[in-house]
Amino acid sequence: MTIYSTLFRCIFTQADLITFCHKIQNLKIIRDLTDYQSRIPLALSLGMFDGVHLGHLSIINKLNEIAEKEHLESAILSFWPHPRKFLNPDDDVKMLNTLEEKLELLEKSGIKNIFLKTFDEEFRNLTGTEFCEKILVNKLNVKHIIIGYDHTFGKNKSGNFELLKSLSNELGFQVNQLEAIQKNDLNISSTKIRIALSEGRINDANQMLGYNYPLTGKVIHGKKLGRTIGYPTANIEVPINKLLPKKGAYIVEVWIDNQFYKGMLSIGTNPTIDDKNQSLHTEVYILDFDQDIYDKEITIKFRDYLHDEIKFEGLEKLIERLDEDKRLTAEFQF
Repeated sequence: MTIYSTLFRCIFTQADLITFCHKIQNLKIIRDLTDYQSRIPLALSLGMFDGVHLGHLSIINKLNEIAEKEHLESAILSFWPHPRKFLNPDDDVKMLNTLEEKLELLEKSGIKNIFLKTFDEEFRNLTGTEFCEKILVNKLNVKHIIIGYDHTFGKNKSGNFELLKSLSNELGFQVNQLEAIQKNDLNISSTKIRIALSEGRINDANQMLGYNYPLTGKVIHGKKLGRTIGYPTANIEVPINKLLPKKGAYIVEVWIDNQFYKGMLSIGTNPTIDDKNQSLHTEVYILDFDQDIYDKEITIKFRDYLHDEIKFEGLEKLIERLDEDKRLTAEFQF
């Protein structure tokens, strides 16, 4: 057993996959290419599709259109965990989507098949040409490939649109490359969304995603300091591979049992109350709410950035700022 396979189970267990499969009704999830025997011809794209953002949706919409027109099934070949974890197990790679979020978004997009390949040494050493022949054509029976504007694949990034085009007649598939989707004159990409989140530019991130950036986690016990100043918070257990926006305060949607509440969320170390503890906390104050939700899973959707994390001179100044944040949250047009 490799360190990598152990890591994979820590991030996402087989039991998790079975649970997700029960939730996902219209998307076929294939984990093991070795046992894949179907000869159904596919229209396919490949990549991480992290965020399933507007750029990805342009590819998916084209895939679905081609699949219907040419009597194929639409499919995506992706990886989980991120290949960087195989190349460097100590890499603390953070993703825009947990796997559950990604599968739910892909199902909503209308894609019929998702191949979730675990990146390994054998896959790493496939040249672009070998990947096309052995995986895309011989194994998956791909008849039409859609590729993004800057996508590369295969050993030493030897595979790209030009290679696919040169092999298409010989191997019996068609290929299209789509131009980048732009927002505010910038090409939409997962990297640009990560940068926006790291800078607290929630509106920019949400516009590129096409939806409000989510965070789902279990409510856990904290130090219960908020309740001593009139602002009890729900501490959220953040999935280990989930990217958090920059430290600070946010206006958020809070969803509990499919019920919406307004909330103000803090990501930080609570420096005013405890300046010695540097561990990161994610906690949300829910407006007009007074229920016991410990151990319950809740979903946060980020809507706007309020301010950086602040160390106040005392509790009185902190409460004044919390009062102002609460007013802004209550007045926010959700």
